[in-house]
Amino acid sequence: MEETYLANVEGIKKTILHGGTGELPKFLTGSKVTFHFRAIKCDGDRTVIDDSKQVGRPMEIIFGNMFKLEVWEILLSSMRIGEVAEFWCDVIHTGLYPTVAKSLRMIVEGKDPTDWHVHTCGLANMFAYHSLGYDDLDELQKEPQPLIFVMELLKQKPWEIEWLKLEKMIVTLVLNYCQCLLKMEEYYEVLEQTTDILNNHPGNIKAYFLRGKAHAEVWNKAEATADFEKVLEYDSGMTKAVRKELQILDSRMRDKEEEEKLQFKRMFHK
Repeated sequence: MEETYLANVEGIKKTILHGGTGELPKFLTGSKVTFHFRAIKCDGDRTVIDDSKQVGRPMEIIFGNMFKLEVWEILLSSMRIGEVAEFWCDVIHTGLYPTVAKSLRMIVEGKDPTDWHVHTCGLANMFAYHSLGYDDLDELQKEPQPLIFVMELLKQKPWEIEWLKLEKMIVTLVLNYCQCLLKMEEYYEVLEQTTDILNNHPGNIKAYFLRGKAHAEVWNKAEATADFEKVLEYDSGMTKAVRKELQILDSRMRDKEEEEKLQFKRMFHK
């Protein structure tokens, strides 16, 4: 067995259990990757959390399409076809596994993984009721910890046109997720997610609008204004909504300036 730390990736250690064949595939954006995985706790018993082989179906993801557990793309991109490898991943990479695992389990159970987003924000529901619906995932959610992923890379295919519908659905779900994050005041996460979308879909109006709102909330006036201008560039019908957001931004900036002036005055009156 060969054991290495992945180059330039903090918090990941790889052990090759079975070598693959050929050269490393080129995992370009839009590549469809099929693999088996096993998620394991780093406890003495190596408790198995999820195992795709036990449910009888491999996992499939499309590279570069905002799959929420980004670390899996990092792991798979280091593998050859047919390779089996074990990856120890620090908590910086595993914090979102419980929410991803919930969706995967719902799919296996024949349920719609987007049901928990209906009517109200799914993440808001999760925090309100303090449960993902699975005891072991609730435990991981409350106490994030390093995990071990055993991956077996089965095949990789380049982009195909029939995946376009799936890609659009993923983008829609991520944008809905960003709306939830705004309500939860997770503004920097919104900035990250919307920027990822715009890197691949530079004409997405909703992504620009949500990113503009997030920039405004953290007083990035220039960046917010630029995003709102992009919205109007693509859709002049958004003029009223953008004008409202810019008015809110100006008001927030004035309040911030007044607060800073008061703080400055207090410093010299002490």
